[in-house]
Amino acid sequence: MSSWGHWSDQEQKHIVSSENADAGREHEEQSVPESVWDVVVVGAGPAGASAAYAAAVAGRRVLLLEKAELPRYKTCGGGIIGFSRDSLPPGFELPLRDRVHAVTFSLNGKFARTRRSRRMLFGLINRPEFDAGLVEHAQKAGAELRTGVAVVRVEQHGSAVPDRRTVAVVLTGGETVLARAVVGADGSAGRIGAHVGVKLDQVDLGLEAEIPVPETVAEDWAGRVLIDWGPMPGSYGWVFPKGDTLTVGVISARGDGAGTKRYLEDFIARLGLAGFEPTISSGHLTRCRSDDSPLSRGRVLVCGDAAGLLEPWTREGISFALRSGRLAGEWAVRVAEAHDAVDARRQALNYAFAIKAGLGVEMSVGRRMLKLFERRPGVLHAVLTGFRPAWTAFAGVTRGTTSLAELVRTHPLAQRALSAMDR
Repeated sequence: MSSWGHWSDQEQKHIVSSENADAGREHEEQSVPESVWDVVVVGAGPAGASAAYAAAVAGRRVLLLEKAELPRYKTCGGGIIGFSRDSLPPGFELPLRDRVHAVTFSLNGKFARTRRSRRMLFGLINRPEFDAGLVEHAQKAGAELRTGVAVVRVEQHGSAVPDRRTVAVVLTGGETVLARAVVGADGSAGRIGAHVGVKLDQVDLGLEAEIPVPETVAEDWAGRVLIDWGPMPGSYGWVFPKGDTLTVGVISARGDGAGTKRYLEDFIARLGLAGFEPTISSGHLTRCRSDDSPLSRGRVLVCGDAAGLLEPWTREGISFALRSGRLAGEWAVRVAEAHDAVDARRQALNYAFAIKAGLGVEMSVGRRMLKLFERRPGVLHAVLTGFRPAWTAFAGVTRGTTSLAELVRTHPLAQRALSAMDR
């Protein structure tokens, strides 16, 4: 069992079904045919598994669809910060590969400085193990998993939809699955986000290599990560140790793929790792939603990458996936219970409000931090490595005791600094 805590007692009660409006509605829900699922979740990553768990633990019939066979590799650093930890289901044991107590910061390979902490800052996981564990918890809660199936489209009107309270999920091969509510967690390029009309205003390219290293090299990195502020505006690189393997990656704005590739190659060579053959080399586009992007359409909700939810500056997405997935699953229960389109829309809008009031505020601050970082990476590096309150704030964010939004809200100095950079 991880030494970190999990959901609070209040959270563990979960969102259960709202009271029926009248006896007629009770009769209608009791007569729902078994062929109609209460909630269908598309995508079995952290967001989808969290949504499926939240809906299943509330006692609803849940189907979790995944086009790949599990476990599968995902391009991801695998950092588990405090907000991720606190959003895990009760009893979930984190498959940690390392516990981070030190961070080395460098500015395009120069001015390296290491800050250390006696307390753990964050943990490191491999995504295949982590994702599989989340899916297993959803299944234990009652969700049914189907892998190797891809969604072609979602229909909320037309001949495939038997009544106004049903959504049709059409799979490859022509099979149709019916649901009272659908949660899209199938990634930023998935079908459900397109159906909802998700709009994106920041797209970045991440490149990553999984590099096996000898024991002597692994020992040098144990418990320590490297964050390198890169040569292109808004870019940075990372080294995350995971036992006998180092996860090494870089990220920058889409549009200069060749430059991003050069950065990764130079980064690996500079670290003295060019002589080791990666077992996996991969790439991935991260996409952030625009402020006015929808989070629902009818009885369909989106969460995680499918909704463009991630931190714009660091592009951290696991905590956003876990938190938005849990909310989506809870509100999908309410949508499934809605007796008409007006009630369903009201519940979906409540979900959107919950997302915007929490994750949306964090994204807004993250955008401002990214602009500061793009213009003054050297200033940010100097502050983090030379100004102790900044390091304390960084540690607080990684541990989950505070957030960027909370820091800006409660610290006048942070407010003045961001406002000055905005001007």
